[in-house]
Amino acid sequence: MQVTQQRYYTPEEYLALEEAAEYKSEYIDGQIIPMAGGTINHNRIAGNLYAALNFTFRQQDYEVFTSDLRLWIPQKSIYTYPDVMILADEPEFFNNRQDIILNPQVIVEVLSKSTTGYDRENKFESYRTISTFQEYLLIDQTRIHVEQFSKTGKKQWSLREYDDEDEAIALATVPFDISLQDLYNKVQFELVESDVDECI
Repeated sequence: MQVTQQRYYTPEEYLALEEAAEYKSEYIDGQIIPMAGGTINHNRIAGNLYAALNFTFRQQDYEVFTSDLRLWIPQKSIYTYPDVMILADEPEFFNNRQDIILNPQVIVEVLSKSTTGYDRENKFESYRTISTFQEYLLIDQTRIHVEQFSKTGKKQWSLREYDDEDEAIALATVPFDISLQDLYNKVQFELVESDVDECI
């Protein structure tokens, strides 16, 4: 059996490659992980949430960003692209780069078959090393189901689940709420999610 040697990259090498790449990749402690394109349901959910957040925050100091903006997690040596991030303060940029931030307060991930376990466990653990991070939403794209994790104290988090269309999600750390009906607007659950889905 032929053994393929794993190539490890420095963060600087990753950023140089990412700038020239046609498609986005994430960086996890030396490894570069390609990200495949998202499904139509994934884009509908992320788009619905972003639009509602952006409208709500138009007269407030909060800002919302989509997966085009990269997040650096220094304690875990990870570069990643959360689906949605909310900032309560001015963006803190890594090395003055306008495409890498350090200080999200709320992070949202839309789950897929290939990322559910990672988003719920390893990725959440990594996000918790960010000092400004206070709230985490995991949104299922195959059924109406949302998990909301809110920080209640040092190393303490509470969980609330939503699965009824007539319910509304109220963020615990930011003045914002959205009905599940609006969050899942135009989402078609009968669409079969491809096994080859978003990576990480």
